[in-house]
Amino acid sequence: MSALICGSLAFDTIATFPGRFAQQILPEQLHILNVSFLVPTLRREFGGCAGNIAYSLSRLGAQPMIMATVGADGADYLRRIESWGASTALIRTIPDTHTAQAIIITDTDNNQITAFHPGAMQSAHLSMVPTNAEIRVAIIAPDGREAMLQHAAQLAQANIPFIFDPGQGLPMFDGAELRGFVDRAAWVAVNDYEARMLCERTGQTLESMSNSHLRGIVVTLGADGCDLWQRGERTRVPGIRVDSIVDPTGCGDAFRAALLYGIEQGWPLERSAMLGNRIGALKVGCRGGQNHVIDTRSLDA
Repeated sequence: MSALICGSLAFDTIATFPGRFAQQILPEQLHILNVSFLVPTLRREFGGCAGNIAYSLSRLGAQPMIMATVGADGADYLRRIESWGASTALIRTIPDTHTAQAIIITDTDNNQITAFHPGAMQSAHLSMVPTNAEIRVAIIAPDGREAMLQHAAQLAQANIPFIFDPGQGLPMFDGAELRGFVDRAAWVAVNDYEARMLCERTGQTLESMSNSHLRGIVVTLGADGCDLWQRGERTRVPGIRVDSIVDPTGCGDAFRAALLYGIEQGWPLERSAMLGNRIGALKVGCRGGQNHVIDTRSLDA
């Protein structure tokens, strides 16, 4: 059986500025802003929510199927995905475009300036959810706006249970659209900030949302773990203490991969979330969203 991952594939170009933005940007001159930052260190990482989720899921021993788009520059990413043993059959290449790219500059205070080019992701709606009996569960992760709307409707029509994981894409949708996602989903996964926005825009509480057809709402809380809402009741799943935080990029995606793994295995949601906390904690010790090593003995802990 496979998990279908609908979301973005992207390249992350990450640079470090060995100073403070606050010392280079004059507040009274913002209307004529023209600054240049010398960045001695630069690295490029494979990223995007779908790619990050699929990486951890494959490392857990599952066989994820990614439905996403890349541009004419995406061949290296496709080869990388194939090296995990994951399927690329549903990844569409859009000619004459770039793969989605995030260009991130971080200063010594961990402030960030990010430019995001959606590129091929804007055409993700051209792909349709397959009617594949091997697909047991799916996730709608951040992607093009129309793609997220259409893929949620297609999954519901195909009776494939899915996690609604709006992430940074949540502000793109109004209350009615968000209620439509929740009505079709089997689970909802958000961080604490997104949970507040979801409640504000839908006019519902987590308690009321969970006291419905939903099999669970998962609210991640960073180092504090996560809250599970089921049938109107909240359960706290404690976080995992880490010795050092190297890079939090992709931590939420690693958590969601473990959540998908547990659901696919038929585990209770709490056990799946416990694994999610463990894999998320493991990920923060590595740079990038796809470089951590998962010891499958974690599954028995």
